[in-house]
Amino acid sequence: MRAIAITQFGAPEVLVETVCADPVPAAGEVLIRVSASGVNRPDVLQRKGAYAPPPGASELPGLEVAGTLVAGDAAALAAAGWQLGDRVCALVAGGGYAELCVAPIAQCLPIPAGLSDVEAASLPETFFTVWSNVFDRARLQAGETLLVQGGTSGIGVTAILLAKALGATVIVTAGSDDKCAACLKLGADHAINYKTHDFAAEVKRLTDGRGVDVVLDMVAGDYVAREVSCLADDGRIVIIAIQGGTKSGFNAGDVLRRRLTITGSTLRPRSVAFKAAIAHQLRQTVWPLFERGDIRPVIERVFPAAQAAQAHALMESGQHVGKIVLQW
Repeated sequence: MRAIAITQFGAPEVLVETVCADPVPAAGEVLIRVSASGVNRPDVLQRKGAYAPPPGASELPGLEVAGTLVAGDAAALAAAGWQLGDRVCALVAGGGYAELCVAPIAQCLPIPAGLSDVEAASLPETFFTVWSNVFDRARLQAGETLLVQGGTSGIGVTAILLAKALGATVIVTAGSDDKCAACLKLGADHAINYKTHDFAAEVKRLTDGRGVDVVLDMVAGDYVAREVSCLADDGRIVIIAIQGGTKSGFNAGDVLRRRLTITGSTLRPRSVAFKAAIAHQLRQTVWPLFERGDIRPVIERVFPAAQAAQAHALMESGQHVGKIVLQW
């Protein structure tokens, strides 16, 4: 099969098309003929040598795919209600940048009616991540207010779409007025240009001093202290990336007095059972939103798979709104 390999750690140009042996599905797994592969920031980190695949996972990059079931554990397929030839999208721990990809059956979801394979390939990584962190860990409820740091990223766009569809108020930060406008167009209630405004002060102003209930933080570092200051009582911060560094100083007394929660998680190393539970929740609660047309995937650009290096360069530029996808 054709695949995109990391020839050495470094710049986007280290991504090179190659030919690999076809993967073989094990018990509880399926083989997907991939039509499209989503591009995500963990792929960039892996390419740079900063995010190794978990033990047993493919060394090829790629955490989400869409395509057609072509082989797999027959008994497990039947038990899950799948048949060969079904169109699926799937979350994987690696190996997504390839014409064929193995996935646990429990991490596969049907492609929502009306969506293309390219659109479906943009869903698993961000929707699993946002659901797990914003709705499971941080317990965002209808009527509450969510602050999203980095509203135009794939994660940020997904958080806007889901939180608004499920009844929350959404405030986002972004690095330019154009990006703020894009977030508002997607449905965010307020957008703050963090390069020209103090987001913590703006949050307090926008909420009449109350603060937000949940913060989705992809920065960490010195952002955490400012996020603590703009939380409402009983507020929750959930950290999913550390682009601003691992060291954070904050007012622990404030955490005690106002019953605040600071938590976080990474999805890639979690068990198949954990991811299967998220897949079930998505199919029950979120997939109907696609079926009804309440939400749609947001795709910035589609690249031929052989141009994976250009796709990574675009991601690192930060000039995208939504997802970047490779097409096979």
